[in-house]
Amino acid sequence: MVPDKLTVCQKLSHPELQFGAITFFAKPHKGESCGSNGLPLTPNSIIIYGRSQRLKTIRHPNLCQYLDTIRGSHERIIVVSQYCGTPLSDFLGKQCFKEIDIVQIVYQILCGLDKLHSEGIVHRYLCTQNVLLQENNDVKLFNGGMYHMTNEGKLVSFPLIQPNYAAPEVYLQKSENAKSHNSSDLWSLGIILVELVLDRVLWINLKLGQKIKKVLSLAQSTSSVFERIAREHNAFNEYQNTPLELKQIINECLNIFPSERPSTKELLQKEIFNDLNNKIIPQKSKVCKPYEIFTLKEFYHWWQLTGGDVFLELKKRGLLRSGPPILSLPRLVPIEGNVLGQDRNFAVLFDPRVTPMPLDTLHERLGNIPISGFYPIIFSKSHIIARSELDAYNVSDLPLVIKERDPEYQFHRIILLRKLLHGYPYTRDLIINQSLVDIPPLLRGDIWAALLNVRGNYEHEYMKIDKDTPTVTDRQIEVDIPRCHQYNELLSSAEGHKKLKRILKAWVSKNSQYVYWQGLDSLTAPFLYLNFNDEAKAFACLSAFIPIYLYKFFLKDNSAIIQEYLAKFSQLIAFHDAPLANHLNDINFIPELFAIPWFLTMFSHVFPLHKILHLWDKLLQGDSSFPLHVGLSVLTQLRSRLLSSGFNECILLFSDLPDVDMERCVNDSLRTYKSTPKSLTVREHQNKEIEHLDFEPSTHFNELCLRIYVKDVVELIRSGCRDIFCIDIRSSIEFNRCALIGSVNIPHTLGNDPNLEALNVHNVHVKANSCKAIVIVGYDDASSMQFAELLLKSNINRVCVLNGGFNVLLPISPTVLTPQGQLSI
Repeated sequence: MVPDKLTVCQKLSHPELQFGAITFFAKPHKGESCGSNGLPLTPNSIIIYGRSQRLKTIRHPNLCQYLDTIRGSHERIIVVSQYCGTPLSDFLGKQCFKEIDIVQIVYQILCGLDKLHSEGIVHRYLCTQNVLLQENNDVKLFNGGMYHMTNEGKLVSFPLIQPNYAAPEVYLQKSENAKSHNSSDLWSLGIILVELVLDRVLWINLKLGQKIKKVLSLAQSTSSVFERIAREHNAFNEYQNTPLELKQIINECLNIFPSERPSTKELLQKEIFNDLNNKIIPQKSKVCKPYEIFTLKEFYHWWQLTGGDVFLELKKRGLLRSGPPILSLPRLVPIEGNVLGQDRNFAVLFDPRVTPMPLDTLHERLGNIPISGFYPIIFSKSHIIARSELDAYNVSDLPLVIKERDPEYQFHRIILLRKLLHGYPYTRDLIINQSLVDIPPLLRGDIWAALLNVRGNYEHEYMKIDKDTPTVTDRQIEVDIPRCHQYNELLSSAEGHKKLKRILKAWVSKNSQYVYWQGLDSLTAPFLYLNFNDEAKAFACLSAFIPIYLYKFFLKDNSAIIQEYLAKFSQLIAFHDAPLANHLNDINFIPELFAIPWFLTMFSHVFPLHKILHLWDKLLQGDSSFPLHVGLSVLTQLRSRLLSSGFNECILLFSDLPDVDMERCVNDSLRTYKSTPKSLTVREHQNKEIEHLDFEPSTHFNELCLRIYVKDVVELIRSGCRDIFCIDIRSSIEFNRCALIGSVNIPHTLGNDPNLEALNVHNVHVKANSCKAIVIVGYDDASSMQFAELLLKSNINRVCVLNGGFNVLLPISPTVLTPQGQLSI
């Protein structure tokens, strides 16, 4: 193997880059299908799914990292997390550990527990099987979030107890609402320490009921619990030889009174751990987070792209079994809904077996990537270095959905863009340029935040906002949230509802000039979905998004803003598709009947979430006019059906919008967006501070054609007239005296029919310039608009009017006028 490839394989084969899966069933709802509010009960598996998301954010050297939670059928839950090393239980009875090793193990267990406890999470499942020892003797705690994700065990049908290691008070709790505290983990740690010191598994020959009785009997001890256990296992000599400091820690952990057990922080301050506490810890940068070549989360993502299938691996291990449905039917179901006579299903009990995921295919696919692929060069002025760079992995001709599933391509994109994100905000321009290519789904949340220029201490700003005080909008928010993208498991979870409500209340509280409109929940949903574990970032993205694309849309009286937006939309349809615009006008099917939810929610209420993500990838790279082009592209896909439909048929069509090809929609939107002069879509009610307009736009609601401003006309003329075709409707005398460069003359005055014969003479020119903007230049706006609308009714596309008429061209310097027009009729 060549050295370069050897290095790549070493990076991909790091001992910690391993993960495994466990599976269990959530508790099903019995009989009841609706709650007290009349809404369907949320399945417990979805609640678990939502609660588990927080666990993904917890990173610590002594904790296995959570990677994924997957819902299967019949309330099945699959949890994927880092799983590297060997359980401590495999070493017991083999005299593997010396005193110094035990001290190091205990110290690292305490560090892992301390991190969990600081996050408000009780392990409750701590045992030697869930303590993994690495090759370098480091320790990682596994399955630390089971108790948290199941809401203290209320959402599953099995007890979250390891019989040997559970504290006595765990067995004595009778109330369903009782919950364990951090002290129960300290008892479990004490039992683990006893097993390590005595080098044996406790009560190995006892049955389950006997083990529980044995633990409960310890609560009656009047002397040292450690000493009693040692005597019961004929290990009194080992007890006596235990170092005093270790013995003290064990006795404190095994105190029968939970309130008298020490905390993890108190134990970590013991002298026995001084050498470990005083180890040199690398100083973290105060400027940016430490940089990793790639993360375990990315590694798991690439594994999935290379064909990794968690379900398949669990089936191979016999953990997913399906039986005939008839065997699961109860013998009797009374009218009350209770199930009677059904045999106990042992499959719903917890199976602690962990299924490691095979990585051979991943290593094979990514092992061919050269080492330079892990270190893309962003800034370099050296021609030698530039020539040494390998050609980019090019799949630009493939559809977006294929590129998102290509492991090599996603590898290169993720490595590059995460490196750019590490340098944000200084690399924002580079992030924008790369986003024009595409956005890797795994990094979409961070990239959107960069595109929206979210920076600063947004967490602190979010914390300061009142999200708890009741307001008049709370009732409407509570009604809307359960209906917001409820097909999505994340947003439909209890955690999703709580987070969405807090974000909406925070936005209403901060923006007192606005009111809550229905649809704001749908608008917030994509940001929450991508930043589920960072409410503050989701709120910051929403707060940056609305001033750009929905400026003033949420005023209490937004009628003028909506009216202007829809008028501009109608005019844009007429500009790009005159036959369609004429047909919709003839049947009086106006945008007010279908397009308000489109633009008020930026299509997030209309399309499913996965389509919105692709759409907004491009939307965030455009200005506030881009949504108009998206609406136009949707109509373009429905064009043939619209042209053959009457008013009633169109109403029915939009009441249940047909499936829209989102990639085609995005491509069509980009095409019309780029080919439309910018001033055509400017509005009076748009955020001029953000979009930096250098002229004052105005919208005329009753006009059918768009107006173009002189700046755009001048720029197009000076670019060589490749994108503009001007028709001067002034008299031939005025035209011959002075006219716009490259224009043709078709005289027309207000109230008179246009010289259609003259237009027919230039029909060849009009057709030849059908892809250009046809600009009508007249004495005044009224006559120009009349002529333009007559052309529109003749099904001529891309017709617009020069705002202000011919006179606005006179002050332009250097001039774009010529003493004589090129063509005159």
